[in-house]
Amino acid sequence: MQPPMRSLSVRSERWPIAGHFTISRGAKTEAVVVVAEIHDGPAAGRGECVPYARYGETSAGVIAAIERLGPRIAAGLDRAGLQSALPAGAARNALDCALWDLEAKRLRRRAWEIAGLDPPQPVVTAFTISLAAPAAMAEAARKSGLPILKLKLGAPGDAERLQAVRAAAPAATLIVDANEGWRSGNLAENLSACAAAGVALVEQPLPAGDDAALAAIPRPVPVCADESVHDRATLPRLGGKYDAVNVKLDKAGGLTEALALVEAAARAGFEIMVGSMVATSLGVAPALLLCGRARFVDLDGPLLLARDRPEGLAYQGSRILPGGPELWG
Repeated sequence: MQPPMRSLSVRSERWPIAGHFTISRGAKTEAVVVVAEIHDGPAAGRGECVPYARYGETSAGVIAAIERLGPRIAAGLDRAGLQSALPAGAARNALDCALWDLEAKRLRRRAWEIAGLDPPQPVVTAFTISLAAPAAMAEAARKSGLPILKLKLGAPGDAERLQAVRAAAPAATLIVDANEGWRSGNLAENLSACAAAGVALVEQPLPAGDDAALAAIPRPVPVCADESVHDRATLPRLGGKYDAVNVKLDKAGGLTEALALVEAAARAGFEIMVGSMVATSLGVAPALLLCGRARFVDLDGPLLLARDRPEGLAYQGSRILPGGPELWG
């Protein structure tokens, strides 16, 4: 008798955000994720992704891309074959992470063992403060009491926001994420304001397609590529403009490429930041395998939700404890 073929299922889920999440491009009140599940006999693997409109992705489009690979998944498509079957992006991420999880479940080993990595350790994540008026951001920073804060900026009045937050949280490490909201005309002024506030890192100050000015002026604060970096193919264009790269599974197209991207970026001299979209613990858990090489960790997605998965990661303040195999890997 022939063994049963693998089967694939995919669905969209909506997870309410606690309050609101606002960046320079807009606000949202829920995280819309896509979950892929691959079943192989009694074993099943799951992967979660976040379709991102900034890259032209929609839930329907991501689900359709995943479903088109159903026959190949059933026939045994593996992670190596997946890298050329889909481009980098959310759809490949969900499937790649599901395949990692399936392999771990079938072998009864942890994903980090399969990847040849040391066991993940607890890490402290940055906590995001949404873009708002200076007083509101300062109050959110003060109430958080957390050691690393990521400030969403990218609008007029950013210098005042920085001053207000620094006064409210004088001991906190500050990261600024402008989400492509600044322009070459105000870049030097805004970077100077960041330096004056003791900011440790600035993410993606300029639009990804218009960031040449970063190579033409002094950078008093290290600058990290986010929207400008996706996978290894995008690394060469960053030289001279960025000091760090933000590695996200949804951009890289899964853990397989993200692991390779971290190695390539480190060899090229970039500092590593590990980030994620606003997602549940299922979307964040695979990224914890990258944190051993990271200087900055931004995996607070589950903390921003009104509720997380029952088997989700344990957060102690902003300290993340590695999850168990019932969640992922």
